[in-house]
Amino acid sequence: MANTTIPLTYKGHPLRRKDSLVYYGSMAEKYIIMLQILSQKKEQDLDVATKVSVQLQLTDPDLKSRDRVVKKTEKDSLYAAMDVAAVWLDRALAGK
Repeated sequence: MANTTIPLTYKGHPLRRKDSLVYYGSMAEKYIIMLQILSQKKEQDLDVATKVSVQLQLTDPDLKSRDRVVKKTEKDSLYAAMDVAAVWLDRALAGK
């Protein structure tokens, strides 16, 4: 059998994680969301995010990283951050 890995998605967009960074969306699109976990606490034996930075960014490789940021905010949970991220990304990709 071929080992085919299905990428993790949320509301139709791919999710990629590297340490405390989560990228939401596709680099093939005009916009992507970068979520950065700024702080976390232990709940039983799980780390739970308590402060998350959300940034809507352009994917244009010719722009400097600070010029790519379109919108940003901070939320107090990963759930709240993903909620905002999904709305921002859908609106940005729809051109609203």
